[in-house]
Amino acid sequence: MKPDIRIFKNLDRLSHAAAETFVEIAVGAVTARGRTLVALSGGGTPSQLYRLLADEPNRGKVAWEQTFVFWGDERCVPPNDEGSNYYHALDLLLSHVPIPTGNIQRIKGEREPAEAARDYAHILSQFASPPLDWPRFDLLLLGMGGDGHTASLFPGSPVEASTLTLAVAGDYQGRPAQRVTLTPPVLNAARQVIFLVSGGSKAATLANVLKGDYHPERLPAQRIHPKDGKVTWLVDEAAASML
Repeated sequence: MKPDIRIFKNLDRLSHAAAETFVEIAVGAVTARGRTLVALSGGGTPSQLYRLLADEPNRGKVAWEQTFVFWGDERCVPPNDEGSNYYHALDLLLSHVPIPTGNIQRIKGEREPAEAARDYAHILSQFASPPLDWPRFDLLLLGMGGDGHTASLFPGSPVEASTLTLAVAGDYQGRPAQRVTLTPPVLNAARQVIFLVSGGSKAATLANVLKGDYHPERLPAQRIHPKDGKVTWLVDEAAASML
């Protein structure tokens, strides 16, 4: 299935559209399956989305007690570290909505990377959607770096993965870090993937990912192509300037 590419004037309009989509998917998932499984993204691009979801009327439209939150990747730092994707979402969203603490399934970044990866793989298996050994996220939020990485799947990382999670060493824009990431089999099981991409610095890479030849070893974002799901790209005009 070809990706759905939606272009917005700026990040503000993109974020409002993402919030509307989040609510729509959450309501539909609870109606169909009794719960919503959501995997959040780190980085700065989803910040406004998280703020919008924390405010009314969006906050009241989501059945937070039936919503289970995961992350696509995490830095191996304590949960109160400003570099933590969990901390970022907690600060802007999760501490402002009535979600039970037990519904928040964070990656324990304070642990040694391989241990954190094993622990998260176990957590994922507890939410498995048979016949899969891992969950099908109702909504998976992803970003894309200027080098084409997504989650913490960086250029040069293994294209094929047999595990649910990986402990990786990421070095993006001079910010080296040990990380834990979900792998393509888990990411590609999602019912709905939404990429949020903003900024002119990503325009050339975005054009290569969406319109160029298939080079998943160089452009990891190309690895995301659910066989039984949908991919939507929400991008601002600056990021879409070379499409």
